[in-house]
Amino acid sequence: MAVPAEMATTSAARMIDLDKPLYTISVAAEILETHPRTLMMYESLHLVVPRRTSTNRRRYSQRDVLTLQAIQRLTRRHGLNLAGARYVIQCLRLLAEHGIPRPPDLADIDIEHVNL
Repeated sequence: MAVPAEMATTSAARMIDLDKPLYTISVAAEILETHPRTLMMYESLHLVVPRRTSTNRRRYSQRDVLTLQAIQRLTRRHGLNLAGARYVIQCLRLLAEHGIPRPPDLADIDIEHVNL
């Protein structure tokens, strides 16, 4: 069952270890409403690197899912390609580090728990 976007909020994210590898590729793909092959492509582009089990199966953490949700918002809602999404996330992080407010049209992008 897919986790609603509201569950990925900051307060909900604090309830669990964000780096614990929880989700198989099929579960992560269902949460993100995408195909597992898409997650493999994101991995090949180093946008997310899931942990591997002893049998070499991928396990995605909540932080991985939050990172991918931010990327999806930038690509789906804002029309960016993957390189552009990576760049915008890096720029938003720099703005936050320097205490500069983010542009209003990017208010829907939560980078607090994004690992990119």
